[in-house]
Amino acid sequence: MKILVGYSKSNVPESAFKLAKKHAKVFDAEVHLLTSLMQGPDLGRQDIERVESDLENKKMSFKTDGIPCETHAVVSYLTPGEDIVEFAKDNEIDEIIMGVVRKSKVGKLIFGSTAQYVILSASCPVTTVK
Repeated sequence: MKILVGYSKSNVPESAFKLAKKHAKVFDAEVHLLTSLMQGPDLGRQDIERVESDLENKKMSFKTDGIPCETHAVVSYLTPGEDIVEFAKDNEIDEIIMGVVRKSKVGKLIFGSTAQYVILSASCPVTTVK
């Protein structure tokens, strides 16, 4: 079994990682931590290195618990939701775990909702935690 945690330092509560560890132990699964960065003029090498460092720190937490874990920092022109759904499909992910952040109706209208896109578009079950 493969579990994907859509990771952004700003919106993934610790409960998402705890749930991923719990599911990985129960289902003897491997965990994939994915961060999506949108390509653009404001994205610098330091931003990518910071994200990769954060991912490696989280990976160590899984490894310490004996859970196989891989990290993926994706840089593309797709939205984070599109990257998550595409990665899950391409890598035959069995479950996606995501943190959700409460947004106002206007915030959702203007910025969209990554979680909403993933929930509606993913070909596997999606578990959200807050």
